Amino acid sequence: MTRHCVYEDMPPAEKGRALGPAPQPAAGEAEFDAVLFPNRSLPNRGYIAVMSIVIASNLFFGVYFFAIGAWPVIGFCGFDVFLVWLAFRLSYRQGRLHERVRIADGDMLVSRVLPSGHESRWRLQPFWARVVIDNPGEHEARVRVLSKGRSLVLGSFLSPDERITFGEALQAAIARAAGRAGS
Repeated sequence: MTRHCVYEDMPPAEKGRALGPAPQPAAGEAEFDAVLFPNRSLPNRGYIAVMSIVIASNLFFGVYFFAIGAWPVIGFCGFDVFLVWLAFRLSYRQGRLHERVRIADGDMLVSRVLPSGHESRWRLQPFWARVVIDNPGEHEARVRVLSKGRSLVLGSFLSPDERITFGEALQAAIARAAGRAGS
């Protein structure tokens, strides 16, 4: 079975760090407005509980090994706590990634904010855009918006079921918006 990878090749209309509020389409109700965030499996209270357990267990074992004369183990216990903290820190930093898709008054605005704060924005016309869901029902499912021969991948950080649900909702919203623009 041959698989060909389709990458995102649509250049953003705007790109930069902290671009400020997204330009809004003309004053009207949004036909579709979705903000997508990566799944975070552990809330703040859970993080505190896990770190408390890691610290307590490493402290216990560090004291135990110090008492039996293996004092260098204390450094490794401290390093273990540091590595667990660092892993959580990196995971929560990735959680700042988000995308916003808004369709209103004949415009489709897409904004992607990276964990670093850099933002890219795209402005598309729903009449020319179409949504393609690659590999539906598989783990590698992907939602792409095609417009004028260019491709934009959305929601790649979502679970496969969430990507398909989002892709179908976006397809319906684009069809409604294109239907209004065409009439």
